[in-house]
Amino acid sequence: MPERVLTDVLIVGAGVSGLMAAHVLKGAGASVVVVDKGNEVGGRLATWTIGAGSADLGAQFFTARDPEFQTHVDSWIADDLAFVWSRGWSDGSVSDNPRDGHARYAIRGGLATLAQHLAQGLDCRLETQIARLLFDGERWAAQSADSMVYEAKQVLLTPPVPESLKLLAAGNIQLVSAEAELLDQIDYQPCLCGVFWIDGDIYLPEPGALQRAYADVAWIADNWRKGISPDARIITVQASSGYSHEHFEDSDEAIISRFTAELVAFMNPNAHVREVQIKRWRYAQPMKLHPHRFLAATGLPLVFAGDAFAGPRIEGAALSGLAAARALLAK
Repeated sequence: MPERVLTDVLIVGAGVSGLMAAHVLKGAGASVVVVDKGNEVGGRLATWTIGAGSADLGAQFFTARDPEFQTHVDSWIADDLAFVWSRGWSDGSVSDNPRDGHARYAIRGGLATLAQHLAQGLDCRLETQIARLLFDGERWAAQSADSMVYEAKQVLLTPPVPESLKLLAAGNIQLVSAEAELLDQIDYQPCLCGVFWIDGDIYLPEPGALQRAYADVAWIADNWRKGISPDARIITVQASSGYSHEHFEDSDEAIISRFTAELVAFMNPNAHVREVQIKRWRYAQPMKLHPHRFLAATGLPLVFAGDAFAGPRIEGAALSGLAAARALLAK
């Protein structure tokens, strides 16, 4: 017989949306289990170690334009976790650092540290691949690849929407047609990312980042100058969504060659690359969003949330998780 775990709410996905939702639900007295297929919490709140340093790999910073999210950011600042990295950076066409007034926040130790902070006190089950979701009219049964079964009264799905829909399809769970169509319309773009360990100097505009929306290599950031890699010069390079889509299946060698060609222009002639790691984010950026913070399925104790719901990136994902948790409590 498979081992069974009983809980009030099962949250699939330990990114910022799922973790924020879990705290609201737990604070209201619900039992909550968070499962994630990865070996660390955070999703795209990812920080990799390379050589003697580290680099933010997925999300690079976050803003706070909503008062509710700002209250959380203020608490992270008070805990000496978050800090203002910049209020803008060069777009590749100007020499001065533009400032639009919106703070870009970073996390001491890298954005993965924020995910670890949010996971404190939660029941998070990592390296747990859910194979399918079943519903008997009263309770959910989420079957994992290692034969565990998680039984719950309610389910919150926070992975990229195509992955969530696959879990439902595997269990023959049908959504009403209008809601299925809305979810099918949500679209994502991939992102190719490289992390470079460099010996020597590299010269990027203040505050150590270059953003070029229309270039093949759209983002270059110095994690040493960012303040999260004090012992080594680690550079994060990310391709544009268009380039990433076209070259997603290219070899690591081809991607490294393309990224290196861009970096050379900013490197001291005596600098050299010691090591490179490549990461492919298949669902990096939601392009077509759902208009609301979450979607509560009709006739099912099931809610969808994440960065594709009414606002992308970290702030959007966090607000989506908070709103979804309140919807689950209302049910």
